[in-house]
Amino acid sequence: MNTTFDNDKDNLRYAEYVLGLLDADARAAVAREIAEQPEAEAAVARWQVWLTPLAMQVDPVEPPAHTWAAIRRRLALEAEAPRPSLWDSLALWRWIGVGASAVAACLLVLTLTRPPGTPPAATAPAVLMVSTLAGDNGVASWTATMDVERRELLLVPASPEPLAAGRDTELWLIPEGGAPIAVGVFAPANGKRFALPKDLVDRLGPTAALAVSVEPTGGSPTGQPTGPVIAKGSIRAA
Repeated sequence: MNTTFDNDKDNLRYAEYVLGLLDADARAAVAREIAEQPEAEAAVARWQVWLTPLAMQVDPVEPPAHTWAAIRRRLALEAEAPRPSLWDSLALWRWIGVGASAVAACLLVLTLTRPPGTPPAATAPAVLMVSTLAGDNGVASWTATMDVERRELLLVPASPEPLAAGRDTELWLIPEGGAPIAVGVFAPANGKRFALPKDLVDRLGPTAALAVSVEPTGGSPTGQPTGPVIAKGSIRAA
């Protein structure tokens, strides 16, 4: 039997899994627990419900134009490196990284110290749906959270397999009894947010499923899956 400490530790791991704070081995371990233990799957789903709306409120930010040049200079890929600016300071970015980790830690502390059964405060309740996309071996490769009101889908990697060169992964919505509908192409090891058209949102529900196929670079040339389906999962209310 697990002790209270073990339960608290697992609960923290599941929160870190949803926030993307675990290393590859730890993420793979949690993905196996999700596939094998209903309690773990339910715990991760609860954290997705609490934390995903916060992520969906953050707009994507493009890195400054000089970032790539700074990376090339630090890797000695530039013949002549001009004097680095404050924004190129390794110490500055270390402090920014520490600050980001501190923010994530504070978010966990605030959520963990909330009275049991009390969801985080929100201006308006979001209608969320979730899906765990797993391969034939039952191991989760990605988790998807869909915000119906915002018409957004957030795809987070769990333990995806690497792809061969010249291949992309593509996400599909499969309505019951219908043909797959392309959602979009994504990098398998990176999270991605998709904007969903209204007609696609209307097809979300427990009778539909999500799937990922391997396609040529840029996605399927036919509008339907042409490569092997490497992961799939049903959609359920969070």
